[in-house]
Amino acid sequence: MADGRRKSAEELRSARWFAPDDLRSFGHRSRLMQMGLGPEDWEGRPIIGILNTWSEMNPCHAHFRSRAEDVKRGVHQRGGLPVELPALSLDESYTKPTSMLYRNLLAIETEEQIRSHPLDGVVLMGGCDKTTPGLVMGALSAGVPMIFLPAGPMLRGNHAGKVLGSGSDAWKYWDERRAGNIGPEEWLGIEGGIARSYGHCMTMGTASTMTAIAEAMGLCLPGASSIPAPDSGHIRMATECGRRIVDMVWEDLTPDRIVTPAAVRNAAVVAMAMGCSTNAVVHLIAMARRARVDFGLDDLDALGRTTPLIANVRPAGKDYLMEDFYYAGGLRALMHELGDRLDRDAVTVSGKRLGETLEGAKVYNSDVIRPLSNPVYHEGSLAVLRGNLCPDGAVIKPAACDPRFERHEGPALVFDSYPEMKKAVEDENLDVTPDHVLVLRNAGPLGGPGFPEWGMLPIPKALIKQGHRDMLRISDARMSGTSYGACILHVAPESFVGGPLALLQTGDIVRLDLPARRLDMFVGEEELARRRAAWVQPQPRYGRGYGWMFSRHVTQANEGCDFDYLAAEFGPAAGEPDIY
Repeated sequence: MADGRRKSAEELRSARWFAPDDLRSFGHRSRLMQMGLGPEDWEGRPIIGILNTWSEMNPCHAHFRSRAEDVKRGVHQRGGLPVELPALSLDESYTKPTSMLYRNLLAIETEEQIRSHPLDGVVLMGGCDKTTPGLVMGALSAGVPMIFLPAGPMLRGNHAGKVLGSGSDAWKYWDERRAGNIGPEEWLGIEGGIARSYGHCMTMGTASTMTAIAEAMGLCLPGASSIPAPDSGHIRMATECGRRIVDMVWEDLTPDRIVTPAAVRNAAVVAMAMGCSTNAVVHLIAMARRARVDFGLDDLDALGRTTPLIANVRPAGKDYLMEDFYYAGGLRALMHELGDRLDRDAVTVSGKRLGETLEGAKVYNSDVIRPLSNPVYHEGSLAVLRGNLCPDGAVIKPAACDPRFERHEGPALVFDSYPEMKKAVEDENLDVTPDHVLVLRNAGPLGGPGFPEWGMLPIPKALIKQGHRDMLRISDARMSGTSYGACILHVAPESFVGGPLALLQTGDIVRLDLPARRLDMFVGEEELARRRAAWVQPQPRYGRGYGWMFSRHVTQANEGCDFDYLAAEFGPAAGEPDIY
């Protein structure tokens, strides 16, 4: 406990359900016996919830059905009682319009599953993009001891002797197919070789970003986020999570003791050094606010200016994937390399300080995990922009785009919807030049709906045919963490609610000045006022159901896109009663 005392069996949260000699507890105990358990299974034992996001519609979590059994083995070894509970599986591959629409629903489900059941501690099983923040957000709000078990990256892709990275190489080769450089047979070979095992994306996409953030924040056992999903070490890690969560219950090591301002800052520094996904911004802000830590865009940008990118992993890096990162020493080695840029006194779920968990960590390949003196990019992964197009901020990933776009000025080519844009860019006669700035609006949290990953706008076919593979693009959407290019995202406020992006017109001049962190349109104030007076609010996307609730309560990108009634105010806890 906080004073070093171990919790007694009578103090277990689950004892409120099972210990009293009354009618309600009779009912609770009899239902455990209905499942073949006896008093020796629960009396004096912590009950550990295993929140499993396994689903046959989520290939990234295909191994979780068996990994849950590995976690249970560890719980049993330490004298706990494991109980598995299904949780919403936010697969990135199939969920429409976007899994981001349902991140908050998973957070709600996680919090309520924990709050309403006799659980003393939980192991959270996630990895595919939105499962990590969704599970963590809910568990932070619930407040019981928790460990996050990452799904782990899949193996490297391969086709015709070439290493393929999920997402990143899909976009790359799709452009070559559009240019006529790849035929159907080769395309089919790439399709079959790019995802060779279970596990999440093996590029430094959102999945690898968020599991690394969870570990850097202290919520995973040391090294857990780096282990490839098919590796036998992943099985052993799952079992160790089961053992450790039982100890955490007795120690009363709750999330509020782990996710502190120092832990959030550590997570942001590690994310910048790894070449993180732009999605890290919205998720890290949301997670921090659930932990009542005041952390926002300006904090991220400040850390990005001073933290070199040292993980040479695609898409920000050129040559390597997460399997290589693991063999090079993994996240422990990268954090060790960061030295005093991290707060090493931060507490972790291991029960040790962060610095203790990094003792003995080594870099085995200094081209994969670079020294600070030889970074992949001189600043961190992300930069935050401000200007009259994005007064509440926008995000860009400088290391993943052509340096010539760091200062760029050109005419806007504006699209109001994804179908309109998709049709236009396939027109080989589209009136577009490499200097144009492609703009997609009405694709934010409310406009998408749900903030879809549409922000890596396709290069127009007319330019693809001319050999161009990058151009400046702006959107109030997100993009996949496996994406790359000169893409400005998360423009806030979004156009759907009347943000300045709603007033931009085709032909208006747009300027990006990355060193100055500015994004502006050159339109006079009088003309902007005229356009604003003529602007009409789009019709709501939903009239019922979860989408209706989402539309009324989701915050903007710069605030983490959590629901306004769930994001905690900064300061003392609200003291919500625990029903039992």
